[in-house]
Amino acid sequence: MTAMAGLEPQHFLWEARDGVATVRLNRPDRKNPLTFESYAELRDTFRALVYADDIDVVVFLPNGGNFSSGGDVHDIIGPLTRMDMKGLLAFTRMTGDFVKAMIHCGKPIISAVDGVAVGAGAIITMASDIRLATPQAKTAFLFTRVGLAGCDMGACAILPRIIGQGRAAELLYTGRSMTADEGERWGYYNRLVPADEIEAEAMTLARSIASGPTFAHGITKTQLNQEWSMSLDQAIEAEAQAQAICMQTGDFRRAYEAFVAKQKPVFAGD
Repeated sequence: MTAMAGLEPQHFLWEARDGVATVRLNRPDRKNPLTFESYAELRDTFRALVYADDIDVVVFLPNGGNFSSGGDVHDIIGPLTRMDMKGLLAFTRMTGDFVKAMIHCGKPIISAVDGVAVGAGAIITMASDIRLATPQAKTAFLFTRVGLAGCDMGACAILPRIIGQGRAAELLYTGRSMTADEGERWGYYNRLVPADEIEAEAMTLARSIASGPTFAHGITKTQLNQEWSMSLDQAIEAEAQAQAICMQTGDFRRAYEAFVAKQKPVFAGD
């Protein structure tokens, strides 16, 4: 295992304390767009999180009143128009690998959304486990607006699972913004929080999750993602095996001992 609390990335802001890491894209003057370099560094960071024993939860936070405006028009979209097919496929696979890294990092991910979360910014929220938003949040999968298909970075697979096929189809065909009220009503956002409270709310939630049985949380994340492709019988058997593994952990024993002693368990993540 490795330590990542002291990570010093070049292309986004990272802070970590007490098992909770925060990520902010750091170009607030342009609503925090992504670049080739930030995509790659985020992908590599989330791949490495699998092996990090000092990070239990990751929180994506807004910066300067916005979450992310997606791929930078000048730094990404312009150069893409001049690439050959090999270069284009390398790029689209890299962006997809970022989503896969988020899904397989073994850590719960929370997105706290304010202002715009569009394009790849919306995808980051989609690939998170839990989403909070301010009433001002505007989320758009606007790939069709730039002449592309809606099937970007897993959107056609993941978005319908969250909000349903018909609603996902409308957003992906039109590229229109989903309002915060719609997002909450459709189950995309867990809840709406005033702008001046959203960061504190997200961090409180993150610390609550981090104080739980973190090894078991990793199992939960794995099962939430893998069981979509299983039959019901396969899912129940997979959960039986997963729970048997968790019953061998120190946290399971600590919970029992605390219950017997009429105390609150203090989990250690093993």
